Amino acid sequence: MFDMMGMMNKVKEMQAKMKEAQEKLKHITVTSEAGGGMVKATANGERRLLKIEFDETLMNPNDKEMLADLVVAAVNKAMDEAGERGREEMKKNTEGMLPNIPGLDLSNFGL
Repeated sequence: MFDMMGMMNKVKEMQAKMKEAQEKLKHITVTSEAGGGMVKATANGERRLLKIEFDETLMNPNDKEMLADLVVAAVNKAMDEAGERGREEMKKNTEGMLPNIPGLDLSNFGL
């Protein structure tokens, strides 16, 4: 016989674990660089940009285009890495909560 109360308890437990995992995403930080470290971007597991750092040698008005390109590259890399770390954290915290259903992908749930 189908145990509705047991299933509801599992759903509540999964929701609590997902909320806990989402809270942890704020504390995961990733710093990526472009141009051999001339531009560094730091993002968190929620894919929010936290900080950008520039090498002083880039502060030349004649190099605006290069600086813009390096910023875009560093930010995109940091966002990709932060997203991946966030997915890993969510997967780790919700592992075993749901049966392995082919085609069911919750890797982006809550990100």
